[in-house]
Amino acid sequence: MSGSSVKAVGWARSLPLNSEVKTARDWARAHLESLGWTDSAPQTVDDVLLTVSELVTNAHRHAHSSAQLMLTWDTRCLHVAVHDNSTDLPTPRPPSTQQLGGRGMLLVDALADEWQARPCPDGKIVHACFRPPVPAREPDGS
Repeated sequence: MSGSSVKAVGWARSLPLNSEVKTARDWARAHLESLGWTDSAPQTVDDVLLTVSELVTNAHRHAHSSAQLMLTWDTRCLHVAVHDNSTDLPTPRPPSTQQLGGRGMLLVDALADEWQARPCPDGKIVHACFRPPVPAREPDGS
């Protein structure tokens, strides 16, 4: 890898069980603004924010856990990761006319370029990758 370097920027936020999901969305939006995505990739911003909402909601509702939200931009992919204390891995379920909920991971599957869930020693991490349709700029240091 002569002459090249890996460049990434990341942010992390702890969201206690009693916190509002809007807090997570607002926090994520501010960091997407620092990347210039709100201007250059507004549809991707909407997809990221909906995914943040779904993953944090899942951590709070299904894992009964605080959520650790991490955003990492490596110039190719915006990585959205949420850690919670449950070892139960999510899976997309077929839609049901009998249940009001249960569509969150179907949404994540449809919106993200890729996603995965993996166990870790103290729970699990659900990770989604978003690639903007146009190159995003370097963060402004916010």
